[in-house]
Amino acid sequence: MVLVAQLVGALLGLLAVVFGAFGAHLLKKTFTADQLNSFETGVKYQMYHALLILMLSFNLNLETGLEKAIIYCFIIGTVLFSFSIYGLCISASKGNKIKLLGPVTPLGGLFLVVGWGLLLYSFIKNYI
Repeated sequence: MVLVAQLVGALLGLLAVVFGAFGAHLLKKTFTADQLNSFETGVKYQMYHALLILMLSFNLNLETGLEKAIIYCFIIGTVLFSFSIYGLCISASKGNKIKLLGPVTPLGGLFLVVGWGLLLYSFIKNYI
């Protein structure tokens, strides 16, 4: 599980840099200011959570169900949250907004919140 977390974390980080450059250089010409701001939010959250996944993969054994659930929540949440934002922004800029992606973004955010909650619980569970 550690290797999976490291590979996914590195891939998400790599893609965040690529998407960030893509947004800053190519999409700047076709996006509105709001779309560009939303796209950048997706990139930021993707990078933050890529780094978090990598950090956890180096500091946890990722053997318990709780530790695996934390990683899965962060991976699923990051993909759903950031990639739905990318899809919404790109499709809206083309004049054909994919409305199906609208509910996906908060679902991804919910996974991220649950991941953070589980991480917090993992830190304090021995003190309760």
